[in-house]
Amino acid sequence: MSKKKNNPRKTEEKPQMPESVPAPETKQETQHAEQTQEQEPETSESVIEKLQEQVAHEKKEYLFLMAEFDNFRKRTLQEKADLIKSAAGRAMVDLLPVVDDFERAIDAMEKTDDIDGLKEGIRLIYNKFIKYLESQHVTPIESTGKPFDTDVHEAITMFPAPSDDLKGKVVDTTLKGYMINGKVLRHAKVVVGQ
Repeated sequence: MSKKKNNPRKTEEKPQMPESVPAPETKQETQHAEQTQEQEPETSESVIEKLQEQVAHEKKEYLFLMAEFDNFRKRTLQEKADLIKSAAGRAMVDLLPVVDDFERAIDAMEKTDDIDGLKEGIRLIYNKFIKYLESQHVTPIESTGKPFDTDVHEAITMFPAPSDDLKGKVVDTTLKGYMINGKVLRHAKVVVGQ
């Protein structure tokens, strides 16, 4: 009889599979995985081609819109320049009768000694010119006796005020100012009381 020793250390151990290793795949799962891998590159390539076509289309549209905008910008600038030129031309056409009147007045000064008639003629030309300015929305700036306003007045000097009520006000206007459509066309040059 043979004796068997009971050695607890020498017991046979069964190998255990680690928990993180997946179970072996079945044949169907393997075939499905291979088909999926084969389809993925085709799908990716077709997606890339579609995206490239879309980018090319978008690029063409962008270039077209940029060209349209550039044409619009150039056309607008040209129209604006033409409008300014035509507006200046209209303004000059309306001034020509005033120039004609001045030429007649100059001729009359050389041929006549009637000073009163010449004065009257000059006043008529002046009034005609003022009416033209008003039709163009050009108005004079009221200055003398008014409070000094840096928005419409330009002080050329300070002068002792003849009375206390003229301190900080315009005592004299050396050059009349004008406004057009509520904006200063030329500041009035004034003497301010101190």
